[in-house]
Amino acid sequence: MACLRVVYPLLALAISAASLSLSLSLTAAASELDQSVTKALPKLEQLYLHLHQHPELSYQEKATSQRMAQELKQLGFEVTSNFGGYGVVGIVKNGNGPVVMIRADIDGLPIIEQTGKQYASTVTTVDASNNTVGIMHGCGHDIHMTSLIGTAQQLMLHKADWQGTLMMVAQPAEEVGGGAKAMLKQGLFDQFPTPDSIIGLHVSASIPAGKVGTVSGYALANVDSVDITIKGKGGHGAYPHATIDPVVIAARTVLALQTIVSREVSPLEPNVVTVGSIHGGSKHNIISDEVKLQLTLRSYNPKVREQQIAAIKRITSGIAISAGLPDDLMPVVYVHDDETIPSTYNDPSLAAKVKASIEAELGRDNVLVAPPVMAGEDFGLYGLTPEKRPITLFWLGGVDPSLYQASLESGDTLPSLHSSQFAPDYPLTIRTGVRAMTRTAMDLFNQPAQ
Repeated sequence: MACLRVVYPLLALAISAASLSLSLSLTAAASELDQSVTKALPKLEQLYLHLHQHPELSYQEKATSQRMAQELKQLGFEVTSNFGGYGVVGIVKNGNGPVVMIRADIDGLPIIEQTGKQYASTVTTVDASNNTVGIMHGCGHDIHMTSLIGTAQQLMLHKADWQGTLMMVAQPAEEVGGGAKAMLKQGLFDQFPTPDSIIGLHVSASIPAGKVGTVSGYALANVDSVDITIKGKGGHGAYPHATIDPVVIAARTVLALQTIVSREVSPLEPNVVTVGSIHGGSKHNIISDEVKLQLTLRSYNPKVREQQIAAIKRITSGIAISAGLPDDLMPVVYVHDDETIPSTYNDPSLAAKVKASIEAELGRDNVLVAPPVMAGEDFGLYGLTPEKRPITLFWLGGVDPSLYQASLESGDTLPSLHSSQFAPDYPLTIRTGVRAMTRTAMDLFNQPAQ
């Protein structure tokens, strides 16, 4: 480089000028998009408030689905409704170019909102157990949907700036791990164009609004729900020697399961085995015939998931045998395969492109490198089809910046996702999400052919 500067000073100046021109061009483009999003924000806020105040549970998102379909139709999309349940697919073909899919989830959670906000959800319903429960968008899906519509609007306003096929997907039943499965099973990539890139965002309850967190590689975990029924021979609590106590067997089992993480799986492989529920017996002096355990398993590597499940079956069986139980009273281990969610692996190449686009739009100081988490998201399924399409999901900061700063100073924890008190700074969060997603999509459409 020193040689270049000395021998070819005019060339060096030309390169410097070109770099400055490119930088100014990107800044101008970002400013133009920001102005356009700011102009659209009042109506987007109205949409957000409507969605927030009218949440629907998984598999029940009929009205939400209809609203998303209506919004996309008004923007000029070719819309297919009731796909994979209450899923919505919107397609716009804008010349030759890549196919970019943007996905948002639409279901709420059975939570009674306690944010104290004037716009808080007051919706209730009766669940399968005949209990009255509240419904709340406690995981930010209302932000996701609003950002999706805002991005669709911006891309339609700026159709002259990109070429290709835009595929907007409003997916139901994410919270129960069934929505992506249902849409893919119905033929999402057969009945519609197969995407070249798939992107999504998720609100973060630990990043301030106005900022974004990106992850390369594993971003979210495999999730499995496991039920264990431990059997025994019940009897009187005063005569334990005449029984085989399933409570004691369960206690031994819970402790032994902790060795899966600490002693069986490599310490280089993140994983969690949590016993979240234990139920057995009915009275102080009665030894019951069985105890039920409920577990959640988390991992990134699919092989680790298989190792966890195999170890659980072996450990529970071995402890039962050591307690003297016969073959017909062996524990029953049931893995809820219908609720299994695979890990989300952000394609490193696509993740790098997404990061670069968001940095160009928001500025590098507003783009963080986020750590992977052990939460689950069925977004990962879109990257595991036979087509092996690259996917990337990024975190959209949702915390009021002043509250975030206060929590840093006081050490107080912020309300998490799925909390009844989770209330994102929705105007700034939506504005940031639309800018980040729109710029990312435009850049993906305009990238040189590989």
